[in-house]
Amino acid sequence: MARTTPHDRPLTEAQPLYWRIATRLLDELSDGTVPPGERLPSERQLALHYRVSRETVRQALEVLRHRGLVATDRRGGHATLSGPPVETPSTLTFPVGARTASPGAVDRATVAWETPPPEHAAALGLATHRPTLVHHYESAGADGRGRRTAVTSFSAVALAEVAELARCRDRADGDHTEGTASAQLRRAYDWMRKAGLTLHHRDTITRLPGAPSVRVTRRVHDQYARPLEITDLVMDAQQDALVYEFTLPSAV
Repeated sequence: MARTTPHDRPLTEAQPLYWRIATRLLDELSDGTVPPGERLPSERQLALHYRVSRETVRQALEVLRHRGLVATDRRGGHATLSGPPVETPSTLTFPVGARTASPGAVDRATVAWETPPPEHAAALGLATHRPTLVHHYESAGADGRGRRTAVTSFSAVALAEVAELARCRDRADGDHTEGTASAQLRRAYDWMRKAGLTLHHRDTITRLPGAPSVRVTRRVHDQYARPLEITDLVMDAQQDALVYEFTLPSAV
């Protein structure tokens, strides 16, 4: 017997209610109302949104889960199908210094569950040798010039408050031994804002002695002065030292 998905047949009143809710939810996932990889609303929120019982929502989610359109982990459900987000992203890209790679250029990013650099651990309030989510980024032009490398360490607060980062931790951590995984976290700041965090950035730019390069150190904390992340970027440039800071309000 052939198996169908909600979009395999027209929506009719004769279909089970949970099937109709699955179809409506799939429509919202497909048009980007819920961006791929981000948390779904809770069963209670979905029940209120669709004006049905939580049991009906649970059955609808099971339909989509069975088809691989949503996934559930210990931190809740999230969309897995591709599609552009509909909300306006922040004007900041992650990590600091990241750029769109041109044809033939190197643009590589990975996440690792590992011990951060000592200065990062101190800035984030982590105990010595305690591992955390660390993001590594490198980029260079097609000719090998203009190289940029960045290392970002996230705090325990960031991992606890931002579900998307926690999922990256799960992917990099695996069985709680050191591990790595490919990851593009360009929307990390949007995820933080969506979690209700107001982001305060402080970027310090200094020239490296004896080299045509500068180091950019970005520190980010929230409205409660809790550290969220620290990034060290090294890039080819000719600039004097500069410090600037600004605040990015939360999205809620």
